[in-house]
Amino acid sequence: MAKVLVYGGTGSQARPTVLKLLERGHQPHVVTRDASKESDLESLGVALLEGSMGERDKLFEFTNGMDAIAFLVPAFLGESDDAVAFGRNVIDATEAAGIKKFVWNASGPIPREQDPNDAKSIILAYLQNSALDYVVFEPTTYMENWLGPWTAPFVKSDDIVTYPVLDHVKIGWLASDDVGSLVVAAIESDAVSKRCFDISGTEAPVGPELAQKFSNALGRDIKYVAMTPEKMGKIINEAFGGGGDRIADMYRTEQNDPDLEPKYHDMSSVLELLPVEMTTIEDWVRQNADQFTN
Repeated sequence: MAKVLVYGGTGSQARPTVLKLLERGHQPHVVTRDASKESDLESLGVALLEGSMGERDKLFEFTNGMDAIAFLVPAFLGESDDAVAFGRNVIDATEAAGIKKFVWNASGPIPREQDPNDAKSIILAYLQNSALDYVVFEPTTYMENWLGPWTAPFVKSDDIVTYPVLDHVKIGWLASDDVGSLVVAAIESDAVSKRCFDISGTEAPVGPELAQKFSNALGRDIKYVAMTPEKMGKIINEAFGGGGDRIADMYRTEQNDPDLEPKYHDMSSVLELLPVEMTTIEDWVRQNADQFTN
């Protein structure tokens, strides 16, 4: 049994890592700003450590005695939060504790050339200059995004799958459970180190093909409509009180980019090294059918 310190483990992206660690017989220790809000995790046997990635001294204390680190920086940070400082604090604490295994779910792609304006790029360079035995996963787009107010309500009320991706663009939609499985597999593996992996689902449908998979899973006719970036931003601002303008700009840039980087990857080499069972789109939709049905 490994003692694994998990950052971001109370959120939707890293929580599956926590659950997979428990399933595999490991002991997850989750850093959280407010342990009183995470009684459900505590009841499952998760050890909660109250603090934040900005509290450097606490991180050094938390890291002592751990066997591995599962790292994730939340996608939405407060105005005073500094992702680069968070990453450096975690990496420094890991090195100081003598831990080698460090697995980072980067929540998306990282620029191939170091970008001084990109927090993930700066953190990666810092990690690569450390002595840590790191594995970095760079996922495409999560299936769980369909549960957001920009997709699920439209499927439920209008039989439309909508997302700010043009009809002809292939997306390797990825289940967060599968990323959790890959993170845990990397923690358990001695054969994978100092590697960065682009990861996606094993299917890459264009918009109408995605709608057909929803139709098959839900047993009714579903159509695909590409959402405008402006509408996506408006929905996010209304639902979360901000952040939508940045997301709208990102999708606007993607929709206007004639040389858009692929959003799907051949997973065969990754799955040879880290053999986990990947979730199909239809299976995922069936598992979450109540979110798309009146």
